[in-house]
Amino acid sequence: QVQLVESGGGLVQAGGSLRLSCVASGSFFRFYAMGWYRQAPGNQRELVAIIISGGDTNYADSVKGRFTISRDNAKNTVYLQMNSLKPEDTAVYYCNAKFSGEFWGQGTQVTVSS
Repeated sequence: QVQLVESGGGLVQAGGSLRLSCVASGSFFRFYAMGWYRQAPGNQRELVAIIISGGDTNYADSVKGRFTISRDNAKNTVYLQMNSLKPEDTAVYYCNAKFSGEFWGQGTQVTVSS
């Protein structure tokens, strides 16, 4: 069982920035593929960004150029730096880990006001 704990969400104005963090339990973090997903009320949960164990990244078109996913294997932590935030970025953001199984955090709320 992998436990994931997100933090860093909050309320910001459009154009502002936030950095989300996700701390994972276990001794195999360096092997996990990590991702950030988000879900707004009434919407499907959607992929925001992923980073594989080798460091390659992929982003949703809607956040490309504004968000950056990174990882610190020594801290068992994955980050999502969010810049130039827009109201449409408002959602609950979930951390995801894939390593044989798939695991989710409980989410952190990001609200962007106009």
